Amino acid sequence: QVQLVESGGGLVQAGGSLRLSCAASGRTFSNYAMGWFRQAPGKEREFVAQISWSVGSTVYADSVKGRFTISRDNAKNTVYLQMNSLKPEDTAVYYCAASTMWPIRSEQRYAYWGQGTQVTVSS
Repeated sequence: QVQLVESGGGLVQAGGSLRLSCAASGRTFSNYAMGWFRQAPGKEREFVAQISWSVGSTVYADSVKGRFTISRDNAKNTVYLQMNSLKPEDTAVYYCAASTMWPIRSEQRYAYWGQGTQVTVSS
């Protein structure tokens, strides 16, 4: 089992920045590729970004490429999502998730999920 706890969400104006964190406990964190997903009101959950186990290779959704950066610190069992130039359409609940597969965008391939953190971007 892997337990994931997100933090760092909040209310920010358009153009601003937020940094989300996801702390992991349980099984060896470095064995998992970590992803971020988001779900806006009335919409399906969608892939945002993923980072590989150790060398830190990354993939992003087109909608966030160039604005968001995913990173991880295996010594701290934590994955981050730095979000810059935020837009109102980035408003959603953001989830981190762990997968044994890389690269993978399908949420069905992620075995462990956090509870989510709300990000609201005002115009």
